[in-house]
Amino acid sequence: MSTQEGQANIGKVLTILRDWDCGDRTVRGRMLNTFLTQNTGKTFYELELEFAQVASLFLARLTTWVRLTYMFGTFLGLQLKAIGVFLSASSHDQYLTEFLQDGGVLTLLDILSHSQSKEEEKAEALRLLLTISNAGRKYKEVICESYGVKAMAECLAKLNTDETQETAWAVLESLSHGNPKYQNQIYKSLVALMTCTSPKAQQLLLHTLRKIQSRIKTAHPSIVEPLLRMLRSLHLEVQTEAINLILDLKGYDVRPILLSGLVALLKPTREEVEQDQNIKESEIIKMTGSLPVFVQQAAAAKAIRLLAEGNEEVSRELLSLGVIHHLLYAMGNREHTDAQIQASLASELFVRSYPVIEEHVQRAIGSTLFAAFMHKADNLHMNMDETQAEILLTNKVGITEGNDCY
Repeated sequence: MSTQEGQANIGKVLTILRDWDCGDRTVRGRMLNTFLTQNTGKTFYELELEFAQVASLFLARLTTWVRLTYMFGTFLGLQLKAIGVFLSASSHDQYLTEFLQDGGVLTLLDILSHSQSKEEEKAEALRLLLTISNAGRKYKEVICESYGVKAMAECLAKLNTDETQETAWAVLESLSHGNPKYQNQIYKSLVALMTCTSPKAQQLLLHTLRKIQSRIKTAHPSIVEPLLRMLRSLHLEVQTEAINLILDLKGYDVRPILLSGLVALLKPTREEVEQDQNIKESEIIKMTGSLPVFVQQAAAAKAIRLLAEGNEEVSRELLSLGVIHHLLYAMGNREHTDAQIQASLASELFVRSYPVIEEHVQRAIGSTLFAAFMHKADNLHMNMDETQAEILLTNKVGITEGNDCY
């Protein structure tokens, strides 16, 4: 660019800045629309040429305006999009550094926590935080130092649209990579978030937990109870992620309590059943006619089968917990077909793997029922009468580690 052209650009930009400083919010709103139309997608160098090396002055004005007006401003969405033009400019981190120095991250996090912020404004703030996090480790650490992990977790649990939840999740995913200083903090925050009720949030956080879990050496015991409770979910994608995480955890020190918890779910207590029966408005009951505790029972049986397949060590631990008795009990639950199917398939795995177990089971449930079970385990429920179901529910099979089953 020639000196003359440079001087012309400087004059143009100074005029823009003067109009900005003198204009009211309506004028600034129009200027933002023009700015976005003309500059979205430009690189750092293109913006420097356009603004004649005083782009930083305009970014500073934008940042200050947002900080002063976000609690009641009418152009917050436009303001954040305009800031995004600068932060997304490739090949340089100058604007990112300037934005952070002006308190930009704290302002974005305040927008997320402000009850009057609209969903689309929070989505824009999340997108800016994602841009900042993706810029590198030092930027991730700034977000985490500003309690950004907690803010992302709350957004994931409370925001209403899939888009905003997925963006909050993307920020957490980004923060969890290449950020060793805060990896454990992110892990613990996600574990604490497992009590949320949003199926979308549950699916996303389980997916992220699996990734983080693969990078750390231990699993926190507090993960087990909420993870097992997610097996109650009516949403297949949540159950799938939960079971996958359970399978991942078999190699961690929480395995004993995880396995004992799964076995216990096969035989819900009377109090648990009655408690679910009293929740008349339960989504699961209305949509499936089944109690949540029975949905959980079926998922637990499926998880047990997948854990035991090809893993003799885990199989022995499950047998020591009396898994056969509990699986036979679940097979007799005529109130939930899937519980019967999953328990039958899991029982078949153990019976075909250990001849002594086959003998115990046949003796306990009778030759007729056993023959039908061995013919096609997952169809057993279709021809089971009330008497046969009662035999399964009252079975006395006591195979444990002390029996010579191996």
